Amino acid sequence: MHAAVGRRTVLRDDLPAVADARRAEAAVIAEAYRSAHPGDDRAALVAAIADALADLAAVEERTEAVRRQVSRGYARAAAPVAIERP
Repeated sequence: MHAAVGRRTVLRDDLPAVADARRAEAAVIAEAYRSAHPGDDRAALVAAIADALADLAAVEERTEAVRRQVSRGYARAAAPVAIERP
């Protein structure tokens, strides 16, 4: 069996390794936020969530920009429309 993970296809047997790698990466990121907010785990969590939401908003913005470009490309490639002049 195969499954798409990110931009590559892996065997389903490899998925636990991918999940372990993600957990390890998450642990490193969590520790970085905890180091930035020593003794205040709540502040570290709030900062991590705020950064994740900002990243998500940026991705959504880029996705929408690409959609607009594609849409304009289709509109420009369409047959020309005759414009009547008075």
